[in-house]
Amino acid sequence: MDDSGRGTPWVVGVSGASGTPYAAAVIRALLQAGEAVDLVVSRAARLTVLDETGAPFRDGHWREDLSRWLARGADGTPDRFEADLTRVRHWAAGDLAAGPSSGSYPVKGMLIVPASTACVAGVALGLSKDLLQRAASVTLKERRRLVVAVRETPLGGQTLRHLVALDEAGAVVLPASPAFYAGARHIQDLVDFVAGRVLDAAGVPHKLYRRWEGELGAARAAGIAGTLEADDGG
Repeated sequence: MDDSGRGTPWVVGVSGASGTPYAAAVIRALLQAGEAVDLVVSRAARLTVLDETGAPFRDGHWREDLSRWLARGADGTPDRFEADLTRVRHWAAGDLAAGPSSGSYPVKGMLIVPASTACVAGVALGLSKDLLQRAASVTLKERRRLVVAVRETPLGGQTLRHLVALDEAGAVVLPASPAFYAGARHIQDLVDFVAGRVLDAAGVPHKLYRRWEGELGAARAAGIAGTLEADDGG
């Protein structure tokens, strides 16, 4: 356990790419799995949070703002989820003296969700221009697990080269690309699939999506059965 009694945390970095529902789903699932979270939200990400949720994310009111953000469904429905923030610690993006900026600060690894192309470039080049990039560089040099959920399309050659560099450095490059074999029926299902793959890469157990079991059409059949049961009032 660390000094706060939370346990060794995962650093979750949120960059300015579109995809704040992905970040919210990952954070919720980590907390539901009993994991601790050290949260870093970049300055650019704050604009994305405001644009995609209609609410700000402020250092001085981070707990209130994060609670509102995590409660929101991917379709914009407020108060859809609940999350206990006891195991969350927030670090300002400009705080380069923060715990995650040092390799001696114990963490399990880092998840960047979503990762913008600017963030990808900064980490690949080792720029460390803010705490998010610095924490990612530390994760790589300490040989800890780094998952980069890049969210951009199409991808240009320069970004592809940066992603290859991250792969060669030991990071897991995980495009935010939802699949449909799990029987998604709602936008939240697609978001949860990506969040689940991020947690798979981190080795954190979850129940965010139906896993492939080698049977064609199983998820679709289960979805139809569930719909019929709901229509019958079951």
